[in-house]
Amino acid sequence: MSGYQRPLRLAMVGGGQDAFIGAVHRHAAALDGRYVLVAGALSSTPQRSRESGAALGLSPERSYGTWQELLEGEKNREDGAEVISIVTPNHLHFPVALAAVQAGFHVICDKPLVPTLREAQELEAAVKQAGTAFAVTYNYSGYPLIRQAREMVRRGELGQIRKVIVEYHQGWLATEQTGKQAEWRTDPARNGPAGALGDIGTHAEQLATFISGLSLEEVAAELTSFVPGRPLDDDASMLLRFEDGVRGVLTVSQIEIGRENDLRLSVFGTQGSLSWRQEDPNHLIYDGLDKPRQILTRGGPGTGGAANAVTRLPAGHPEAFIEAFANIYSAVADDLAARERGEDINPDYPTIRDGVQGVEFMTRVLESAAANGNWVSLKGSG
Repeated sequence: MSGYQRPLRLAMVGGGQDAFIGAVHRHAAALDGRYVLVAGALSSTPQRSRESGAALGLSPERSYGTWQELLEGEKNREDGAEVISIVTPNHLHFPVALAAVQAGFHVICDKPLVPTLREAQELEAAVKQAGTAFAVTYNYSGYPLIRQAREMVRRGELGQIRKVIVEYHQGWLATEQTGKQAEWRTDPARNGPAGALGDIGTHAEQLATFISGLSLEEVAAELTSFVPGRPLDDDASMLLRFEDGVRGVLTVSQIEIGRENDLRLSVFGTQGSLSWRQEDPNHLIYDGLDKPRQILTRGGPGTGGAANAVTRLPAGHPEAFIEAFANIYSAVADDLAARERGEDINPDYPTIRDGVQGVEFMTRVLESAAANGNWVSLKGSG
């Protein structure tokens, strides 16, 4: 991770008091010294927003009451923010991101990108017109051993890919919950039309395509709301058809009691397989055909350049969630540094295109579930 000598000026929309993901983004942005937080519109009301800014040490004139005030104020400052980080509930992603892009800011946006495919396509067109950098924080793609897995698949160490299985299981919404995190995630007006599917299913889809390098072509899905009265899905199961005849299974749930953040992925080929668990992120299991099992460790023997490039500590010292987020933030900084030097742009982070694909996946899964699990086609582009 090459250094961008001057830290990028970062502003944050959302992520104020009691916001778990906002703190994660701030820690990630600060980890490698690539950003400095200079401004924020951090909460849904002007008073709370300014209180959150004060608690983070922001100057009063840059603790904005609304995101509109932030964009206008920072655009007109000589030392204004260069990158906007969006960590609001999902329904605000589109208006904030679109306005930020049109104002010339670079954007780092939490997932899912936006609730609807129409919004996703409009936002992608705006990014192309503006020529700005746009990252979507599919943070699991930032883990070193996920990069290792992708590299091994690319090198053909698994042979021809046959099947991909992704499971993302949690239990924190097994009953009716109150509190900020649960309330907006179970509210269609703030979360959009997908519950667990949008919250964690889009992570699972992105990880499957990121590692396999394959486009998703068709999906057959069943969505369930187990908790009485809950308007959005809290459990989903689907069959996947990728290009080249590759098959897949993807399941997500937020009602499985005892599961914390149990994300697992397995890729099976004609010559071997790979398995990885987010709760044990520093180990990758490789089973070669008729060969002894290998357990690759982050920073240990056998890992390649892709994994080592996003590794900070020697083997045996755990790296995990925040570091994976930081790898995306640092990759955006690398991208902007390359742009400043006039070099070719080759983003090594999830871009607006990945975000659009996630929204299309979500949309087609909802269509399939509404059609009693019939197969529904995706474009499979990008």
